[in-house]
Amino acid sequence: MPENLSAAAAGTWKLGDFTINRLGFGAMRTTPNPDRAVAIRVLRRAVELGVNHIDTAAFYASPGGTMGVGEGPVRYANELIREALSPYPADLVITTKVGPGSAAERGFYQATTAAELREQVELNLRQLGKDALDVVNLRIIKKPGEDSIAERFGALADLVDAGLIRHLGLSNIRLDHLDEAQPIAPVVCVQNSYALDTHREDDTFLPICGERGVAYVPFFAIAGPSREGTATTDHSDAVRRIAAAKDASEQQIRLAWTLHQGPHVLAIPGTGNPEHLEENVAAGAIELSAEELAALS
Repeated sequence: MPENLSAAAAGTWKLGDFTINRLGFGAMRTTPNPDRAVAIRVLRRAVELGVNHIDTAAFYASPGGTMGVGEGPVRYANELIREALSPYPADLVITTKVGPGSAAERGFYQATTAAELREQVELNLRQLGKDALDVVNLRIIKKPGEDSIAERFGALADLVDAGLIRHLGLSNIRLDHLDEAQPIAPVVCVQNSYALDTHREDDTFLPICGERGVAYVPFFAIAGPSREGTATTDHSDAVRRIAAAKDASEQQIRLAWTLHQGPHVLAIPGTGNPEHLEENVAAGAIELSAEELAALS
């Protein structure tokens, strides 16, 4: 590992009036480890390494996946973040998302009304111990054809006006959703599934976000087709060859490729392993040549 290991090596971007390092941290994978102390240590170490952008959600819980279905004690990512990092550093930006929810009486559900969305915002506020949320992404389930987000996004814009939210983003969307949302309220980020080997249909959407000053935030950049599972081991020959040449892991090359897709592209790799955390942060300093990028793509 570099002696001066820091998330700052990846450069910065502005989310609204927040300046963040482009190499951030996704909190989803902090919940499965039964050793709560390890999750706390990973979160604190991330901030020590210069991570000042953490992605989370109230529905990130364990055991049994992100919706907290299963036996044993439930660990919520938001509550782990609060225990590890509150009182929060002044430069720390916590991005959360609303839309999906889980409740004992109704199971998994998708919030569609202003009342449901406000309830989810207030849950995030309570779990994180904050008076206002830094960034809230409206996460949707895309449907073929027309599926307007105007009413839901407008409800969140009302919560910005009410002082409960600072900035808004969108998750799991298409360009037409961004087009619909921007006249309602500023959009600071788009968070979509995107990786070297998955969802490359966003190759045209990603630069449009940059042209509009909107951060593009891929999730599952390391996991790829494994998604909520462990990091993919199905690497191309080019990934393996470039990783070996740079004395890096294949996962680090996937992250470096992600960050090379544009100055507005942010990375939020998640892990519950302290060693993997340091490897992910170190990936922010890896430079890829035009020839290497061409080989990877």
